[in-house]
Amino acid sequence: MSFDVQRVRENCAGEPAGTQKHPLQRSLLAVLIAASVAHSAQAAETAASSEQTLTVDGSASDPAQQAAQDYSVPITRAGTKMALTARDIPQSVTVVSKQRMEDQQLQSLNDVLHNTMGITGVSADMDRTTYYSRGFPIDNFMVDGIPTTFASQWNLGDAQSDTALYERIEVVRGATGLLTGPGNPSAAINMVRKHADSKDFTGSVSAIYGSWGKQRYVADLSTPLNADGSVRGRLVAGYDDRNSFIERYGAKKQFVYGVVDADLTDSTTVSVGYEFSQVDTDSPMWSGTPRWYTDGTQIHSRRGYNTAPEWAYNDKENKKVFVNLKQDFDNGWNITLNGTHNEMFLDSKQLYLDGYFDKTSGLGVSQYADYPVVGGTGYNSGKRKVDAVDAFASGPYELLGRQHELMVGVNYSRQDNKYYSSWANISAQELGNYNDFNGDFPETDWGPRELTADSTTVRQKSVYLATRISLADPLHLILGARYTNWNRQTQLTGEELEKNNTTPYGGLIYDFAENWSAYASYTSVFQPQDYRDSTGAFLSPVIGKNYEVGVKSDWFNSRLTTTLSLFRTELDNVGEDTGQIIPGSQSNAYVAKDGVVSRGVEFELNGALTDNWQMSAGGTTYLAQDRDGNSYNSQLPRTTFNLFTSYRLPMLEQLTLGGGAKWQSRVWQNVGAPEGNGTWRASQGSYTLVDLFARYDVNKNLSLQANLNNLFDKEYDTWVGAYNVYGAPRNFSLSASYRF
Repeated sequence: MSFDVQRVRENCAGEPAGTQKHPLQRSLLAVLIAASVAHSAQAAETAASSEQTLTVDGSASDPAQQAAQDYSVPITRAGTKMALTARDIPQSVTVVSKQRMEDQQLQSLNDVLHNTMGITGVSADMDRTTYYSRGFPIDNFMVDGIPTTFASQWNLGDAQSDTALYERIEVVRGATGLLTGPGNPSAAINMVRKHADSKDFTGSVSAIYGSWGKQRYVADLSTPLNADGSVRGRLVAGYDDRNSFIERYGAKKQFVYGVVDADLTDSTTVSVGYEFSQVDTDSPMWSGTPRWYTDGTQIHSRRGYNTAPEWAYNDKENKKVFVNLKQDFDNGWNITLNGTHNEMFLDSKQLYLDGYFDKTSGLGVSQYADYPVVGGTGYNSGKRKVDAVDAFASGPYELLGRQHELMVGVNYSRQDNKYYSSWANISAQELGNYNDFNGDFPETDWGPRELTADSTTVRQKSVYLATRISLADPLHLILGARYTNWNRQTQLTGEELEKNNTTPYGGLIYDFAENWSAYASYTSVFQPQDYRDSTGAFLSPVIGKNYEVGVKSDWFNSRLTTTLSLFRTELDNVGEDTGQIIPGSQSNAYVAKDGVVSRGVEFELNGALTDNWQMSAGGTTYLAQDRDGNSYNSQLPRTTFNLFTSYRLPMLEQLTLGGGAKWQSRVWQNVGAPEGNGTWRASQGSYTLVDLFARYDVNKNLSLQANLNNLFDKEYDTWVGAYNVYGAPRNFSLSASYRF
């Protein structure tokens, strides 16, 4: 469905289009943009006009084609499920467009999140990353608006979802109870699928070669399936094969996605699709390399060192079936129905080391004297099945002589998580001299796998609504709430927890100038936890409040957007990782913290500075502390900055150059030392990663591209704890893409 930005902004206005607005405050724009890049202020000033169009550099271009090449996406249902511009959503919203993913070679959800402003990834090893925003873990991942939650200790390939299947990735930071019901006040991630939207045969094929033998091939084809194009099909298929800077480690991914879109009438569209992906990894580490010697000095393993034996593997398979029905009405209302059935499978055999080693003899000891093991081997399998349906309607209504908008919906989901495990301890004598260890360890004679305590069935039933009320031409109020009945049953013990919760949502938006809005929003927080304490018991749900105020602007028909926001979150019973394993298990122990407060500021600029210049830039800084003033989740950087930009040369329009940088502040964490030695501190200093890219359009169909990541070959640790997990060194990729 396509939207006109001006029409969307006028739909809820109390007066007809063309009503006089406040004058344009160019000085404010110059100040905000100059903070990110001084040169853009002059360009933006020159380009602005009363119609909010962009001055075309060089020859005239197709506006639709130009917009498709933007880093911004003008209209989104992120935040409220009402079709709004980012300026009209009273929360911080980032939309990562298809063009930016292509420029930066963001080929997985993991790549996108590592390069999204305000999000930090903490990698437990090569395949498992937990994402955080504003100090809290992100636990709501959605596809076309339907959420799936997952336990952080189990990896079923969520972050390895391939972006070739998606049109864009939407990120709403802060509490998102209106969208998801339960959830941390961190962010919600929504992946928006591609659809068969072309009535002509069209498509693209691409091939990529890169460092460590990387090969990647993707085909994306769309075609009409009948004479008038009212029934259309799209097929996306790909194969990815790569090794790594980590010795012996390799991964293969293959995926296929098919969707049929049919116009049943001029106002009714139905979509049916299927998605399959498989990711197989060889010799993956289970956590990183041990960090400490027994004397408290650190083990400085080389970046390519791998503790995994040859027999280790971790394989995932993902199958999804979905249906989508959209009905538009002449009065401006529409109804959307989404249904999905997802099955994700895990099969894994790995070796895990968890000990402290003598610098001379290489013999290991555990943290606990009464638990004398330095690791173990695990044969794990799992299945996560999700059945969900979501239906909502939205449209305008009139009240007291003004036009407003209403959205109302219902949601049901059932998620079955079953995990089976066989575990064998490794003693110091079995491992031998760690100083000489090269991953050569015999495969265990596995015992029968048993159902784990993390196997649960979670059911959610929700009713939600929101209305956007036009109080005056420049002033709009969004009010909403979501009622959720949440039930979790532990399959191993039969333990059951049921909670009913109503999550209110309120936001006020004031258009104080032609292109500027100020906003304020509030929502409550409710989040049942999968975390367990040192005894193995689930922590009680997180409860709290989330506040946000800010200023937004949009320019050139929403091709360029800016946001400056301040936020504050107050929570009780928040789980914090102790860095230790629950005795007799493979899961980390957590402790509940009361009075946790996270407060900070974010800014972002995203979109077209000129027709030739695209930019995404932003930063966040915050403090997160418990009621005693102790730093909460100190392993997360308190300040981060992200920049990526591309520029098409006016004198040589076939050539586009660009690049970016990511900077984060110092991080640290106190971890348990061998018994009697208290705690030791692991840390990683602040660092910057610089990336470059260039693309040359040989003709209108064929383009060649080169990407260089970590230009200065910075060595950095992505996990500050009992282990070292190094980020990738300098690497490159070369790609060719043909469109027709």
